Amino acid sequence: MAGLKITCLDCMQVNRVPEDKLGAGPKCAACGAKLVSEKAVEIDFQTLQKAARNDDLPLVVDFWAPWCGPCRMMAPEFSKAAGLLKGRARLVKVNTEAEPKAGQSYNIRGIPTMVKFEKGREAKRQAGAMPMAGIVQWAGQ
Repeated sequence: MAGLKITCLDCMQVNRVPEDKLGAGPKCAACGAKLVSEKAVEIDFQTLQKAARNDDLPLVVDFWAPWCGPCRMMAPEFSKAAGLLKGRARLVKVNTEAEPKAGQSYNIRGIPTMVKFEKGREAKRQAGAMPMAGIVQWAGQ
């Protein structure tokens, strides 16, 4: 079966989406949720593991915490970048305070830290806050 595998961030169902339909607002076959959002989506550790392992579309994760000033400063920039990268990558956020296993499992030593997953593997990571243009350039490489 052709198409890109994309995990629904709401119900964790893996969907297949034709590449030419990524910009057309594809929805999950199981729950109807958007599969590709123009905003960064908050997810939990279990959803992160499944999406990072299964998705064909690159997944860019912002590991953050509510008490972190640079994280809060970067949040709107990260969300704007999600809109610009729509269809080329999905941007998600994981709160390391609410999901401590995520920080431990992915060896997050400082926040904010962005990690890009491609084809089931960590492709690269970047520590520190970045503006929207920097996030788009980094995630697009």
